[in-house]
Amino acid sequence: MDDIIIQFEHFGFQYHAQSEPTLHDINLTVRRGEKILIAGPSGCGKSTLAHCINGLIPFSYRGESSGSLRIAGKETKELSIFDISRHVGTVLQDPDGQFVGLTVAEDIAFALENDCVQEPALHERVQKAAAMVELEDHLRHAPNELSGGQRQRVALAGVLVDDVDVLLFDEPLANLDPATGKAAIELIEQVQKQTGAAVVIIEHRLEDVLHREVDRIVLMGEGRILADTTPDELLSGPWLRDSGIREPLYLTALRYAGVEIRAEMAPRSIRTLRLSDDEKAKVRGWFAAVPPAEERPPRPVLLDVQDLHFTYSGKDHETLRGISLRVGQGELLAIVGRNGAGKSTFSKVVCGFETQQSGTVRFHGEDMAALSIKEHADRIGYVMQNPNQMISKVMIFDEVALGLRKRGLPEDEVKRRVEETLRICGLWPFRSWPISALSFGQKKRVTIAAILVLEPEMIILDEPTAGQDYRHYTEIMEFLLTLQKRGITVAMITHDMHLMLEYAERAVVFSRGRIIADTDCAAVLTDPAIIGEANLKETSLYALAGLCGIADGQAFVRRFIDYERKELRP
Repeated sequence: MDDIIIQFEHFGFQYHAQSEPTLHDINLTVRRGEKILIAGPSGCGKSTLAHCINGLIPFSYRGESSGSLRIAGKETKELSIFDISRHVGTVLQDPDGQFVGLTVAEDIAFALENDCVQEPALHERVQKAAAMVELEDHLRHAPNELSGGQRQRVALAGVLVDDVDVLLFDEPLANLDPATGKAAIELIEQVQKQTGAAVVIIEHRLEDVLHREVDRIVLMGEGRILADTTPDELLSGPWLRDSGIREPLYLTALRYAGVEIRAEMAPRSIRTLRLSDDEKAKVRGWFAAVPPAEERPPRPVLLDVQDLHFTYSGKDHETLRGISLRVGQGELLAIVGRNGAGKSTFSKVVCGFETQQSGTVRFHGEDMAALSIKEHADRIGYVMQNPNQMISKVMIFDEVALGLRKRGLPEDEVKRRVEETLRICGLWPFRSWPISALSFGQKKRVTIAAILVLEPEMIILDEPTAGQDYRHYTEIMEFLLTLQKRGITVAMITHDMHLMLEYAERAVVFSRGRIIADTDCAAVLTDPAIIGEANLKETSLYALAGLCGIADGQAFVRRFIDYERKELRP
């Protein structure tokens, strides 16, 4: 029993503001050195469970608990949040939300300063924590000068410096490009081996987390634990599909080919997957039987960007360098690339939030340089990556209705359109809630709804599905498809390669302020040069093709995409 660090026994919790409990009869044990992934649809209780572990419940979020929760052998009812923080370190989904120092060194040192640790011991421990996350050369930098992946490392160092027993990660991959996300999972494993701490990861991107070994996956639904088992058992069973959780793409391809997924196949990763000769033959047979998709006819040009250059005030290097891009009317495209490549800046220039130093942006052939921001917004809607930067109202309904009311629509029309959009975005149950009561992912859906309800001719979404479970992700994307079918152009800035493969007609790849590729998605995710330069990640479908002896892996990926689109959206 000495190795048990967290133990829930018949634990339940109900927020004071809710009429029903959020957690029911939770029985869960976490041992020292274990790595556990907690997954489940939005609203299933994952975040509440995490808040119970790190002490935010009951100290920040009030409610009534039942049963027992012990951390390091002590009932949490008897511990202060300070006591709990000695054992549990939390890295938030949005690391900016936990920065307190003006420099990396100050931020890492914060907990030590609170403990009145004296120099030189303080400096020594800060250096040690920074070295563990490979930031020892960035200690004098301000956190906002770092990339998304580096900021996450700062947040991790800030909890490592206290030598905690549990590292709790709340959706660590949500805002990271694929290669940086892969590096983050590798870093978590490295830190765990160095510290011996238990690791608890809450994440939707199952395939990405399983890039490294996980001891157990805890699947939650409606406030209960539905499964607590090994990754191989979970991936071979019905739980993911029944819960609406996206399984790894290579497993979906195997199912399409008629291959039964069994635990003994080690399906937890494409690296561990074992297939018989007969199963490989089934995959090859499926590939041969699926016809290639028909070529799409060219679309009339809606947005025409030529030789765009942009430099932020006070910076000595260009953020955008000679960007040229044409977007067709009614197209759905993905804009991808590493953190800091210029994707969001490009969108801000196109939407009129920033003004380029040179180059032209034309919409329907009209030069947009003389248009006001409102006139830009009438043509192109923009949903920012961070929802907190867009929200201005207290209540959800009022936030989504704001743009319509500003345009002077009758209130009955406002009500009809807002209610329709709230249903599509999975927000109808929360329509009377204050926005402050929502999770990060739910706030994201509010901001998307606030733009979608205006029905602009083109919409740019910065990470539209970050923090969303598969059901809500699908609902949002299916709604975007309905807009596309009505002729609305959709551009998505995304780090989610699943999303790109499933929905985008083409991918525009940014790297260091330039466009390095503009082609179909399969070509992007099977080209090692593009993948390496843009910090992307090779799709597991390509690896599956190689495993099954299919020489043209790119064609296999294309046929999977085409087949799935026909199956899911005939």
